[in-house]
Amino acid sequence: MKLQSTQQVSTLQSAAERLRTAATSGTAVAPVRDLIGRDDIEAAYAVQSIGVAHRRALGARIIGRKIGLTSPAVQQQLGVDRPDFGVLFHDMQVPQTPPAERPLLLQPKVEAELAFVLAADLDHDRLDADTVRGAVAYAVAALEIVDSRIAGWDISFADTVADNASSGWFTLGERHLMLSEFEPREITMRMSIGQDLVSEGTGAACLGDPLNALAWLARTARELGNPLREGDIVLSGALGPMAPLIPGEQVRAELSLGTAILSSVEFTWEIA
Repeated sequence: MKLQSTQQVSTLQSAAERLRTAATSGTAVAPVRDLIGRDDIEAAYAVQSIGVAHRRALGARIIGRKIGLTSPAVQQQLGVDRPDFGVLFHDMQVPQTPPAERPLLLQPKVEAELAFVLAADLDHDRLDADTVRGAVAYAVAALEIVDSRIAGWDISFADTVADNASSGWFTLGERHLMLSEFEPREITMRMSIGQDLVSEGTGAACLGDPLNALAWLARTARELGNPLREGDIVLSGALGPMAPLIPGEQVRAELSLGTAILSSVEFTWEIA
């Protein structure tokens, strides 16, 4: 969809307004693909940008990005076949943000991944797994609480992109990992909810290597004129299937190399 006519701009605004209504009311809405199509990448990111601009106008601060749909297991769950990305706002990070100030959750799921925190801008010409490695300050285990404003998670690729890559909340583990300590593609992940193991995976499940995912995002963000910057948090993508988030149940994810646990992260969704 070319963003030229008044009618086309109005259509994008209508899609963004539908998603915003769900986010503020707590009631999921119909997919937006009836307005922008199932696979129109340009239109989907345009709707996302409208939503991001609205949140920034209300005072939300961007602190990083999230990469979605990097794991074949998650792609299969959602019926899509390519990665996407969204924006991380400061109020998505828990437990740093008080519960009353966090975005509403409608139908949350949780997935475990590796997060990178950047020590340098990624705005140069060569951006591959080798070059982005040098821009990483450290890595850390992460839990992403993904969510959809679209009823029943009935999403196409365009729906999830428009909905800020189905973002919700996220939390990071405490132990920082230097990339000199491990290869991201070699890690294993185990995620449990309560006493039940609900997801397993490996670093190789994330586009072959979480550094590949970071490089993909760096190139894409640069091409769109908004490159990754020093200090950004980047959630590199799920290492295994996501699972429904259960109120009151502790979620724990461990990232390991062989039998050694490298980093872990825990979260419990408490509902007042």
